[in-house]
Amino acid sequence: MMKLNMTMVGVALLGLALQVQADPLPAGWTTNGYAGSSTTADGDVSLAPGFSSYVWLSTYGAPQGGGAIPSVGGTNGTTVQSASFTVASGDKLNFYFNYITSDGAGYSDYSWAGLYDASDALVTLLFTARTTPSGDTVPGFGLPGLGAGVTLNPVTTPIIGGSPFFSPLGEYSGNCYNNGCGSTGWIQMNYNILDDGVYSLKFGVTNWGDTIFDSAFAVAGVAINDVAIDDPDTVPEPATLALTGLALAGLAVARRRRA
Repeated sequence: MMKLNMTMVGVALLGLALQVQADPLPAGWTTNGYAGSSTTADGDVSLAPGFSSYVWLSTYGAPQGGGAIPSVGGTNGTTVQSASFTVASGDKLNFYFNYITSDGAGYSDYSWAGLYDASDALVTLLFTARTTPSGDTVPGFGLPGLGAGVTLNPVTTPIIGGSPFFSPLGEYSGNCYNNGCGSTGWIQMNYNILDDGVYSLKFGVTNWGDTIFDSAFAVAGVAINDVAIDDPDTVPEPATLALTGLALAGLAVARRRRA
């Protein structure tokens, strides 16, 4: 199978940039790519159980090389890093996550979460999630397994199939390429910190094999010993994210795929 992007010439000639206003990330959280937060349900993505907000990141219009696990690679995507937090050995880390994809079999986009130390070195890759037509999305096939000591609730993670509606997917919200599209719904991750220290969390999502039919990742209720570190009431001033190279309004040319 081969994907063809038929809009690139038209977009380049127009030379326009689409400005997308996103709700800001929690205080101290940073991103490289297209990310924001939300306090409302959005299409097929509800609020996580017991929480009133979530952080999302998307491959839509994201930079080349972004969001990938270095040893695995990808085409374009987004990373988000939390503010630093200080913990002791045995402290409990947990949060909910939801993987959403409009890309199906043959173009297996993926997302991931990792724990990083104060020098920004990876301590443990907590989990990966990947597009798959059948079976569990977590851990993603062909990717590292669950980090030692990580547990999921539920333990099985099949995709909830269909063309997912989620606005951070941009023009691909409500679209699907081949079997495997959909979302996982909210899954809880639990992990006990092994050593005292200062840490942060990093999340990534990347396209695989091309830059169309995008995927997204949502995170909610990030907490240490049940104390939230992603409080939506403490956020920086809103910022406008410029998605260059996308001029969707008024374009009559559609992106197509064909065998």
